[in-house]
Amino acid sequence: MADLKALSTPILLHIAQLLNVPMRGLTAVIELLDEGSTVPFIARYRKEVTGNLDEVQIRDIQEKLEYFRELEERRETVLKEIESQGKLTPELKARIEATLEKNELEDLYLPYKPKRRTKASIARDKGLEPLAQFLWNQQAGEMPLAAYAATFEGAATPEEALEGARHIVSEWVSEKAEFRKAVRAMMMSDGVVSAHAIEGAQDPEGKFKMYADYREPASKIPSHRMLAIRRGAKEGILTFEIELDREKPLLELKRQVLKAPGEWSSHLEAAIDDSYDRLLNPSIQTEVRLELKDRSDEEAIKVFRENLENLLLSPPAGMLGVLAIDPGIRTGCKVAVVDETGKFLENSVIYPFEPKNDLAGAIRTLGGLVQRHNVRAIAIGNGTASRETAALVQDFLRQAKLSEIFSVSVSEAGASVYSASDIARQEFPDLDLTVRGAISIARRLQDPLSELVKVDPKSIGVGQYQHDVDQRRLKQSLEATVESCVNRVGVDLNTASWALLRYVAGITERTALKIVEYRNEHGKFRSRVQLTAVPGFGPKTFEQAAGFLRIRGGENPLDMTAVHPESYPVVEKIAGSLGLSIHDLIAEPGLIEKVKLEGFQTESVGMYTLGDIREELRKPGRDPRDKFVAPKWRDDVKDIADLKPGMALEGVVTNVTRFGAFIDVGVHQDGLVHVSELANHFVKDASEVVKVGQIVKVQVLNADPKAKRIALSMKALAAPPERKPKPAAAPPKPQKPSMDQQLAALSSKFKVR
Repeated sequence: MADLKALSTPILLHIAQLLNVPMRGLTAVIELLDEGSTVPFIARYRKEVTGNLDEVQIRDIQEKLEYFRELEERRETVLKEIESQGKLTPELKARIEATLEKNELEDLYLPYKPKRRTKASIARDKGLEPLAQFLWNQQAGEMPLAAYAATFEGAATPEEALEGARHIVSEWVSEKAEFRKAVRAMMMSDGVVSAHAIEGAQDPEGKFKMYADYREPASKIPSHRMLAIRRGAKEGILTFEIELDREKPLLELKRQVLKAPGEWSSHLEAAIDDSYDRLLNPSIQTEVRLELKDRSDEEAIKVFRENLENLLLSPPAGMLGVLAIDPGIRTGCKVAVVDETGKFLENSVIYPFEPKNDLAGAIRTLGGLVQRHNVRAIAIGNGTASRETAALVQDFLRQAKLSEIFSVSVSEAGASVYSASDIARQEFPDLDLTVRGAISIARRLQDPLSELVKVDPKSIGVGQYQHDVDQRRLKQSLEATVESCVNRVGVDLNTASWALLRYVAGITERTALKIVEYRNEHGKFRSRVQLTAVPGFGPKTFEQAAGFLRIRGGENPLDMTAVHPESYPVVEKIAGSLGLSIHDLIAEPGLIEKVKLEGFQTESVGMYTLGDIREELRKPGRDPRDKFVAPKWRDDVKDIADLKPGMALEGVVTNVTRFGAFIDVGVHQDGLVHVSELANHFVKDASEVVKVGQIVKVQVLNADPKAKRIALSMKALAAPPERKPKPAAAPPKPQKPSMDQQLAALSSKFKVR
């Protein structure tokens, strides 16, 4: 990997301009990343150094850094390769060193790249390159072109010599960097993605029906449609290409190549036609298809990342005893109880539905579990028989007069993946997969973030076409999202699983396991400093991680806040200025308002950090997530067949795409609110209006039980946009008096004597 410090000033300036960040902040972030600092740590605890760049900006810098390091490494390889051929001219070297794009670098390298045997290389072997150069130069020689062509002994006839020369010219045209760049730009701006069904290919579910004869400009096609077309092509149902009117690129190429008329003109024109049809168009087609895929991947990954972030940051119900039910019909409903810390207590199975219909037994079992344990909530998985189970639970709570216990539907997405995972086996080696699933449902209600980090993000069900996009980029992006969410919320050091701890800034999976091992052996942590006793938890790890780890009821009350231990002395000075201990300041957070923070600035602690400290002391140990609210399902709606047009429902957003949002309304099949039905104003992107986990009110437009399709509307229930009153008509502008009127006025004012 090229050394970061070797990045040239032009590249650094280019990155700063691309991302619109100050050069000082950019170089500071690069240095911190090079030193092994994590993005969450830099964003939260090095604001003075970076000029308060946020996490998104820092991740963008990290991404660009990776791109340009790879570019530098490739540039070095290309220069060495061309130099070894003895063809590296000062001009070519300058162009290669100046390029800031990988595509452009590869275009410059293309003429020198080792090739398989081509028509042009065969012509060169016949000694026809001087004839090609003659055509290219377009200057009259001492003899006519045909006579000159006849002098080349490598060809049997003058016609064969000229054909070989044209092949060489064709290759030159196809390999000229500026020509490739121009054609690529044309194809991206003017090209059309054209998809067609392959004759005889089967599409039984009609997934690709709309693309059987489909055209859309390459510059405008959205991510989900491009990925759908690519998937159809991959499954052998569709074929697609990027169509471009060939006359436009040919006209431009001929304008660039043809400089002077002469007997060579027809040969150059034929070579250009051949170059475009045989070499340039197929090659640029491939590049543009890949570029469209990259663009679509980036957009799809962005949508996935936003949905995952919103899901992970869903409001937690908090520390309370939960009874969870994983509904089932024939195999029964699996029941599990966890205490307020998520510790598994007891499990059972009830059979309230066909074929056993043991409703009385189910009620007895639930009553016994609630009585034995301090159950304050019942979580019901949202799979098969979910609504029937919810109705049973409501009846049970009503009959038992347990109004203090609430019940709520919880997404099962990914629960079965967790149940069969290594993490689940480590946690519950002696339990059946179905019981592990019920435990996961219970814990998801308590704290979605802590439980969902145990599941591969791709299995959570908040993305589209996740198996079609670049898997390395997807994995990196989703892991960064999980890391960001975990560190934004903070982690309870004494209750967190190793699966959650591994996402804390600076902590590896191995270190996370060591922390849990140490905790099991020595009991609860009493202070953050105690972390340094954990094997492998060195000073750098402590610096990165300590501020994101919380200890409740520990020796130092600041350990339950996001104040970093390196700032504790500053907080002590602030408390001392008020004549208080830190305990007193934490107990009465309102006192912090009396402090003038400017007086506590030091060389390393500026106003950004002091402002963050004040925010923490205002609400010590606060959770940044929203307050938990349970959605309310309609009792008369349990299946798609129960849905009627015009019906108003409450639902939970389960997935957001650029074209709309999917809503769970409690019938085992999500409905779609198309982007045009989200609001009473134009919405370009659904994420502008809704987010995953949000509770919304919707109206049923139509429901098709056979096709399992539900169309919903949010704007149908929204208040109509206020009509702005028309502005009062402006009084008529006074007319400018005519010359005669002005003279009359003057004469009345000044009486003539």
